[in-house]
Amino acid sequence: MTKQANAGVNEDLVQVEHLVKYFPVRAGLMQRVVNWVQAVDDVSFSVRKGETLGLVGESGCGKTTVGRSMLRLIEPTSGSIRFDGKDVLSLRGRELKEVRRDMQIIFQDPYASLDPRVPIGESVMEGLHIHNIGTPAERFDLMLETLKKVGLENYHARRYPHEFSGGQRQRIGIARALALRPRFIVCDEPVSALDVSIQSQVLNILKDLQKEFGLTYLFVAHNLSVVEHISDRVAVMYLGKIVELTTREELYRLPLHPYTQALMTAIPVANPKLKRKRTILKGDVPSPLNPPKGCRFHPRCPIAEQICSVEEPALRELNPGHWSACHFSERFL
Repeated sequence: MTKQANAGVNEDLVQVEHLVKYFPVRAGLMQRVVNWVQAVDDVSFSVRKGETLGLVGESGCGKTTVGRSMLRLIEPTSGSIRFDGKDVLSLRGRELKEVRRDMQIIFQDPYASLDPRVPIGESVMEGLHIHNIGTPAERFDLMLETLKKVGLENYHARRYPHEFSGGQRQRIGIARALALRPRFIVCDEPVSALDVSIQSQVLNILKDLQKEFGLTYLFVAHNLSVVEHISDRVAVMYLGKIVELTTREELYRLPLHPYTQALMTAIPVANPKLKRKRTILKGDVPSPLNPPKGCRFHPRCPIAEQICSVEEPALRELNPGHWSACHFSERFL
């Protein structure tokens, strides 16, 4: 995967190499560490300037942990994260604060991320205060301008979070991330809790803002239909590892990993008269406390053989720009 991480280095805004994040499990009177939750285990990818990289997979596969680790909202166990050539994990103090201005996040639950006692105008201006941007009057004007960018009005600035619908709260979350005019935004399942009609509105806002401000997105989701609508490239995760990475068109045309193929068959078909043959995966997702040996997908894989339980497959480039971590991906070419 190192080749992929370094490919197009002149265009890459964010580079993640061998990212690992383990969470300790403590027990007993002394709260000693008795095990580790292997949330993210040796993940590498890059996000190019101006693109949207979709990161998809089942709940609990480590998607959100990757996004938060990239911003150092949680500290990685090991690995390397570079933003515009800067080693994010080595930054401290003022340098880290400056980089964080360029790297923002839209949270999955906008209500939980807003202070219920603070008007949303002040919440949007909070980052401007922290980074000491402009005068109070300039910050206020920038806040109103940002609210308009996401489809809200000036009078909304005086209202509190409980006075808004779910879709409006997510717009407020987008405005908070946008206020600092960042270059990179982690979108952590920003539409998963919204109605379908509202989802399309929020996605269109994100796409319009990307064009206007030249934003770069890491779009975390579990809905492949949503990812197809907004992403340029897609990385598929399973149990803490990336198992496939390629362009959106190539992924939906020719998925090369059995897990991706199973996910594809779960996408609803718009025509009720058409029926898609579902691939039902056997068993449950293994625990990240004790992941399987070899390929982590092999206990549920319909084409698994003996080698899959012994040897972990490398993430290989099988077509230009199309990476897959399966011993038998060549069968699908």
